[in-house]
Amino acid sequence: MSNHSPPSHALRMSYRIGRGEQGVLTFEPYKSTLLPLWRFRTVELARKSSQDLWQRFEEYDREDDFVGMDMCRKFIQMGMTRAKRYANHRGGRKYSTANGKELPKSSTHKDAKDKMEASEIFRQVWNRCREHEGYQKRKAEFLKEQREWDKTLPKRDV
Repeated sequence: MSNHSPPSHALRMSYRIGRGEQGVLTFEPYKSTLLPLWRFRTVELARKSSQDLWQRFEEYDREDDFVGMDMCRKFIQMGMTRAKRYANHRGGRKYSTANGKELPKSSTHKDAKDKMEASEIFRQVWNRCREHEGYQKRKAEFLKEQREWDKTLPKRDV
């Protein structure tokens, strides 16, 4: 079982699924629980990390904790995208610090093959997360509950 207390209902409802990995490094208590499991430097680390995150995903499923499941999915997705960035760009830097333009891709630099393999390991687990029946069901329920919750909040002037 996971070693954290579930967040309050208000905190849970403040969670936003967002696009891709949005919010993965900011939403507590999940960030502090999951970040130590996230590694992609080598193929072996990516394999262990993706499996550790998958196990945590399944724990959150058993606990009926959609936010935990989605945060695991985000960390797994981030493993996939970061490893791929390192596969495509030596040193992992996609944009030039001098002018902000995208740097040329490379597939021949040291570790490019291993980083691509690490990315693929995460991709397979990420697809498993997205296709997981419990995840899909809980996501729909969460979004419905969140819409209802949002209706109860005071209107803000924008």
